[in-house]
Amino acid sequence: MAAPLSEQTVAIVKATAPALQEHGVAITTRMYERLFVDEDIKALFDQAAQESGEQPRRLAAAILAYAQNVDKLQNLDAPVRRMVERHVETGVKAEHYPYVANALLPAIRDVLGDAATDEVLAAWGEAYWFLADILIAKEAALYEEQAA
Repeated sequence: MAAPLSEQTVAIVKATAPALQEHGVAITTRMYERLFVDEDIKALFDQAAQESGEQPRRLAAAILAYAQNVDKLQNLDAPVRRMVERHVETGVKAEHYPYVANALLPAIRDVLGDAATDEVLAAWGEAYWFLADILIAKEAALYEEQAA
């Protein structure tokens, strides 16, 4: 399990919630554009949900909820469980998470410009990997349970 997020990271992530509320869909839309240059990764996603805009909206809402609850993750138990189930259903594995990080963090800078300082991106990088580690562990357990 990852070390707890630093107080500074929690503060920065929470402080970005208003920007995420305003620009979240633009960020996730840009993230998917960056992510889908890899056809193997693109194949993991429901393209109808991409084309309708449902997936970018859903991810933007999830990221906003994470920013708002980063200091009280128990509030996210049900959404995390649904995400884990969906990831296992679609074949997401631990090795896919770096692709998302490498698309998400630059997408934040693409959309927010100078407001996405190195400090903000570092905090979101730490927060991303903290949550990714939780998801990866829960997904591994579910894959193992299904294999048994």
